[in-house]
Amino acid sequence: MTIRVVVADDQELVRSGFAMILDAQPDIEVLAEAGDGAQALDAVRGLRPDVALLDIRMPVMDGIEACRAISARSDCRTVMLTTFDSDEYVYEALHAGASGFLLKDVRRDDLVHAVRVVAAGESLVAPSVARRLIAEYTSRPSPGRSPMGSDRLDVLTARERETLLHLARGLSNAEIAAALVVSEHTVKTHVGNVLSKLGLRDRIQAVICAYETGLVAPSPEGGASAASPARGRRSPSQDPSLG
Repeated sequence: MTIRVVVADDQELVRSGFAMILDAQPDIEVLAEAGDGAQALDAVRGLRPDVALLDIRMPVMDGIEACRAISARSDCRTVMLTTFDSDEYVYEALHAGASGFLLKDVRRDDLVHAVRVVAAGESLVAPSVARRLIAEYTSRPSPGRSPMGSDRLDVLTARERETLLHLARGLSNAEIAAALVVSEHTVKTHVGNVLSKLGLRDRIQAVICAYETGLVAPSPEGGASAASPARGRRSPSQDPSLG
């Protein structure tokens, strides 16, 4: 299956370079290039791509706003691009619905890999990195962000709740399978159920949800600790390494 992509960046050489790299792949087709967030949003609405690469700083509409609008109105998944290696942008992009985050000096192979991973429904940020980023993000007060109620998780079964807890701790499907003593196929089913029941797009949003509902809380070491071991469920005895 061909992965259809829109590339948005206000710097023409950067935009064309990314488009050229991606269009050269046998399984990727660049449908359009855009010079600002508004053009990117129009392209996504009209062409319905699988993935949109969005520069964070663009005129008319920046990448964060475009990402937020795309996430709310389409199934297109977004990867944010920036020259600014700042956690602030990562947090904003993830909360806007981005499935990935790349610096513009990304290697050619990593760019291609990122598009394929995100198109396949996974988040681009590695679990160990995601845990650090989101733990820090959710520990910060934000006037534009309201905490989710813990009752939102009541739709989950006990096993699905455990799965969400392990996701928040940064475990891969294989590691969750080992922790729960089930097959990876079963874990994929649990993860799918968690995303569907909670109305989430991907694992990154699931981790954010786990923090914002209070299922887990950032630990002093920067990892995740169970915030509600009550309810008749025992939390795992060991917190996995950040890697």
